[in-house]
Amino acid sequence: MKIKRLLVLTALLSTTLAAAQKTTVTVGVFPDLDSVVKAALPGFNKLYPDIDVKINSLAYADHHNALTTALSTGKGANDLEAIDFGYVAKFAEGNGMTDLSKAPYNAGALASKFVSFTFPQSTTQDGRIVAIPTDIGPGSMFFRTDLLAKAGVKPAQLNASWESYITNGKKVVAANPGTFLIPDASEAAQIILRTGLKAGEGLYFDKNNKVLVSPDNARFVKAFTVAKQIRDAKLDAKAGAAFSPEWTTAFQKGNLATEFSGAWLVGHMQNWLAKDFSGKWNAQNLPGNTFASWGGSFYGIPTQSANKDAAWKLLQYLTTNPAQQVLAFKTTGAFPALKAGQTDSVFNQGVAYLGNQKARLLWRTAATKIQPLDVNKLDPIADQIVGDALGSVLDGSKDIPTALADAQRLVERRTR
Repeated sequence: MKIKRLLVLTALLSTTLAAAQKTTVTVGVFPDLDSVVKAALPGFNKLYPDIDVKINSLAYADHHNALTTALSTGKGANDLEAIDFGYVAKFAEGNGMTDLSKAPYNAGALASKFVSFTFPQSTTQDGRIVAIPTDIGPGSMFFRTDLLAKAGVKPAQLNASWESYITNGKKVVAANPGTFLIPDASEAAQIILRTGLKAGEGLYFDKNNKVLVSPDNARFVKAFTVAKQIRDAKLDAKAGAAFSPEWTTAFQKGNLATEFSGAWLVGHMQNWLAKDFSGKWNAQNLPGNTFASWGGSFYGIPTQSANKDAAWKLLQYLTTNPAQQVLAFKTTGAFPALKAGQTDSVFNQGVAYLGNQKARLLWRTAATKIQPLDVNKLDPIADQIVGDALGSVLDGSKDIPTALADAQRLVERRTR
């Protein structure tokens, strides 16, 4: 009896010690990255049985707002934080995020493993690496094959150039009453603004922080001009931003002929956005032989984390493990940022929703042609100002030269 009691006590002591030696690491995410992390845990736990992972998931905006507060106050952040591309520059300000370029992380050595345009997005002008990419959104023009066929328009006629897109788009809309070519004219402007950048240029600032927004900048003039032409021709549904109620309704009614977005849009279309139109959508590259990325997700470690070593292990598993990157793609359609994650046989398979088109090969090639986009901590300010200026052009309250001149002055004043 004494021997049995001793064995039980020994077992209990061993269990207690094992539990005491475990590290709990918290990871802050938003949908659908929460699904990706959940799917990753069995594989991660096999490699690191001494690390428990606690997932804290909030809605997209709530997550980033909470992280903004945590970084500004110095408390409340998770050990590992997911960050959408649109927030990377903002969170790179100050010293709230750990510089992963330094030892013991030495993340710069990982850059060659990822699609080339991703690492510059999370690298500051002074060389700090504040996050590691996990997924990307190679851009596509999605189009309704049935609506084009009814108008006698071939897909190549829509993406030969922006001029061709508008000219042939008019034919598609005319042949399909009640149909719109695009949800919102502003989308075309955003694509043009994000393509054709010169070396050392960001969206709104050059490497010396000089404001690029100007009525003399051809990129901005073209972006505003094409968007205005689409609006004036009554080709857009004036649906506003993606996932707005108007945008969603237009998709669900089936009266959109094209949409520009990242590869991830297919998952939304087939699951809820346009599930009744399976087999009628296809994908091709953006107009004018241009390439752009829609979003993308990163993981970073706040400096306030008390478990940086465990957080780094989880970060590496989520971003640099090829099998995990493929699993994430199969789980949510999140296109791998890791090049080795794009070689799985699943990428050679047809996409059922797109009429079995082998679109993943298209996206994989597009990802190699997307140019790095230099981020600037002042981008969010300029983005709002330029967006407002474009809105004034689209509603007819300002002409293009005036709108861009006003935007230039405002950006210069707000970013001094």
